[in-house]
Amino acid sequence: MSLARCVQPEWLDVLDPDDPRASRSRRDLQRVNKVMGNDAILTHALRKARSPGPRLIVELGAGDGTLLLRVMQRPTLRWQGGTIIFVDRQSIVSKSTREAFSALGWAVDTAEADVLTWLQHAASGSIDLMLANLFLHHFHAPQLTALLASAAARADLFVACEPRRSYGAIAGSFLLGAIGCNDVSRHDAAISVRAGFADRELSALWPASSRHRLEEYAAGLFSHCFVAHRT
Repeated sequence: MSLARCVQPEWLDVLDPDDPRASRSRRDLQRVNKVMGNDAILTHALRKARSPGPRLIVELGAGDGTLLLRVMQRPTLRWQGGTIIFVDRQSIVSKSTREAFSALGWAVDTAEADVLTWLQHAASGSIDLMLANLFLHHFHAPQLTALLASAAARADLFVACEPRRSYGAIAGSFLLGAIGCNDVSRHDAAISVRAGFADRELSALWPASSRHRLEEYAAGLFSHCFVAHRT
């Protein structure tokens, strides 16, 4: 029997950004991404797409930007540099993270905005690569459909790494206390899994009229990957 998808508010989304529990949970997310292997999953998806090195990258719901930094520090991609725009309701990309991107040849800009609103104002066909990590699961189907339609119109390559909705992932979420995650992270992990994805649910919401080749698959122990590559 499969788990029905259920989207509920997460504590980190409603806590004040300066709340110590929120700060701790954002640090926990870095650890969770490493345990899930999401940087390796995204790197594999990007290499498999064999897209020319992007000059403009947009990450939706980017948080502190450290996941993308780990991806781009991997020598297998060998991208030459360009511009990265981090879109999030809170601008929390640190000075040290910006400097690390600069050392790799990338200029960093941040847009403190609602993602759906920001996408509506972005020019069609203007983005080489758009990424989302542990972000799409926050949206109910109507919002998600609108988001993916905007992404299809604006990005040549779209890659998302999300929680896999499965009983195994639910069980894994209950073990986060063992790696030192706080109460906010433990609560939000179970919520995230139940709002995650399985099978070809994201492909079904991607606009059928777009000229993107779609791939969707389980990745690692707890992740779900979706790739849309304009042909």
